[in-house]
Amino acid sequence: MDTSGADGGSYTDNLIGTLLAIFGNVLVSISLSVQKYSHVTLAGTKDPRAFYRTKTWWCGFVLTCLGEGANFVSYAFAPLALVAPLNAVSVLTSSILGLIFLREKSKPKDFAKRYGLSFLGCIITIGGTYLFVAFGPNSHEKLKAENIVKHIVGWPVLLYLLLEIITFCLLLYFYKQRRANYLVIILLLVSLLGSVTVITVKAVSGMLVLTIEGTMQLNYPIFSVMFVCMVASVVFQAKFLSQACKLHDSCLIASVNYILSTVFAVVAGAVFYLEFKNEDILHICMFLLGSAFCFLGVFLITKNRKRTKTFEPYVTMDMANGVPTIHDKGLVDFNGSFSYGALVNNDGVAPATIPVNLEQPPVSSRSTDASHDLPDLKKD
Repeated sequence: MDTSGADGGSYTDNLIGTLLAIFGNVLVSISLSVQKYSHVTLAGTKDPRAFYRTKTWWCGFVLTCLGEGANFVSYAFAPLALVAPLNAVSVLTSSILGLIFLREKSKPKDFAKRYGLSFLGCIITIGGTYLFVAFGPNSHEKLKAENIVKHIVGWPVLLYLLLEIITFCLLLYFYKQRRANYLVIILLLVSLLGSVTVITVKAVSGMLVLTIEGTMQLNYPIFSVMFVCMVASVVFQAKFLSQACKLHDSCLIASVNYILSTVFAVVAGAVFYLEFKNEDILHICMFLLGSAFCFLGVFLITKNRKRTKTFEPYVTMDMANGVPTIHDKGLVDFNGSFSYGALVNNDGVAPATIPVNLEQPPVSSRSTDASHDLPDLKKD
């Protein structure tokens, strides 16, 4: 295998890949915030245009393409163990942008009470990112087609792929046949597919970079195999993630999926590309500690987000005034309001009343008068 012998060259490649991954994740977070701003602005006006006809949305789309392109190229330079945990940068940037631009106005005391966990999570994530980048694997391999084939036919990779296929089939059986729609099962399916995705993305990206540098790698069959596996795994990942979003809370999905996908990506890099082969135990422990800090930080950031609950209205009769009122059993995040026909109920506001004509006589009095004075009713 043609590995980089000079530590200086390996360190430079890792630095380029790490910076590209950080830059890509930051761009993706900014693009999502820009697109969300476009949707919110369009919904708050009477503009009949679709969202894809606005310049703001297309600006966010271009930033997304640039960010994902930078992430893709970063796999060709840095090990999977460095690139995969850097997805925490995207969560961190989104949290900071949300606190700055997308939050409502509140008092400092209320702000500290509500966003204290997010602030603590940001600090822990920054510390964890520094640890796993500083103590991560410092090895880089030129991913030629021959090297990738040698990795695939090795018995550790074959054993890993066999165990992964068996586990995936068992989880898919419980999910499809036994209707086990648990979040952990769905996200384990996503993470198993994600480990295949990162392996193939690194191989495809590495061969493309070598081809651009002058060493043709696209005419090898292994490139086509890796490219097809990459596309298929990405498509099925998106399918399972969309099903998870329909059944479970998005904040919980974000944190659990980050943890599971990062673990499987690091294991895949260690088994397939032998990224921890020449590392000592101290560096490995510090890397694991930094990754654990990132897991905790992302969990705290996503845990503090407002979660949407189902609105359960019920109508009762105010016995004091004889007026029906509508109530809300749970907290709901519909921009602070709920509309049901002519009834509007805002969070923190007294229940809306249904207008009735209080000047009409009570039902009991009218029925009593009707039983004693039928001629008057006929005249009316």
